[in-house]
Amino acid sequence: MIKTSEVELIRIIMNKNSNVQTIILKEKHGSRYLSIGIGNPEVNAIKMELAGIKPPRPLTHDLLKNTIHSLGYTIRKIVVTKLEKSTYFAKIHIISSDNEEKEIDARPSDSIALALKVKAPIYASDELLDQIANSNA
Repeated sequence: MIKTSEVELIRIIMNKNSNVQTIILKEKHGSRYLSIGIGNPEVNAIKMELAGIKPPRPLTHDLLKNTIHSLGYTIRKIVVTKLEKSTYFAKIHIISSDNEEKEIDARPSDSIALALKVKAPIYASDELLDQIANSNA
């Protein structure tokens, strides 16, 4: 079991030179940060959720949420787990009504959009937070 810390989305930044959008996650009970570049579809889903905009038809993250729920699971949390070769990795943790837990490999951007949609907590591994903090020192 990896050690984690809860983080929260505090900002979305647009780099006008590269047209890349970055989400900033901050440790809730600490001072460590993660900056993750994400694609336009995911950032739009995140912005819509933050603004409380409900699309007329289900978007990809709605489909994933509905599929997980229809299979009898609840989204318990997401964890941004590691950074390898400039790519972040995450896991969606789901749990059934009889406490069967599963982890689903996912991109952090999709995971965060899904977590915001279902009001699930977002975590990052302490090892990853330390790795990023040390590389910025």
